[in-house]
Amino acid sequence: MRYFSYRQLALSGMVCFALCGPAAAAPSVQAAFSPERGALQLILNVIESSQHSIRMMGYSFTSPEVTSALVRAHRRGVDVRIVLDDKGNRNKVSQAAINTAVSAGIPLRTNDRYAIMHDKVLIVDEQTVETGSFNYTRAGARKNSENVVVIREVPELAATYLQHWQSRWEQGVDWKLKY
Repeated sequence: MRYFSYRQLALSGMVCFALCGPAAAAPSVQAAFSPERGALQLILNVIESSQHSIRMMGYSFTSPEVTSALVRAHRRGVDVRIVLDDKGNRNKVSQAAINTAVSAGIPLRTNDRYAIMHDKVLIVDEQTVETGSFNYTRAGARKNSENVVVIREVPELAATYLQHWQSRWEQGVDWKLKY
């Protein structure tokens, strides 16, 4: 398991700047919290910034705002794939959000291999990681005390999260539309 310190993140940014010149984006870190609504907006901004790929892992998935943003990204050509906890998404509200995403053509799997697949992560364009306690739900945005951290332009960190995402995806089962 690999951990990244703030110093390593800063150094990776300086090395990239030195090697790539001023055109390369420098690493950055942002945080937001809910229910003050900043957390949801930061997540939506990350999704909207995507150009090539989004990999999502989630525990509970009911947010119409996040669902809509993922569908919009997919429609503009972003390769979106989602893996969710099976048990955390058996209710009708979750199934409506999942069916919306799958009906739009987004590949989605559920994973029941763990007591709880409690990951809440977006990996965007193999460069940016969004993580924290925020469930992709209305309650996560409006009622719960939640946090979101976004680390941009750190491909080494994104690669670590992508490996984890891939393992959960491979263990998952394709979602079959249920109405």
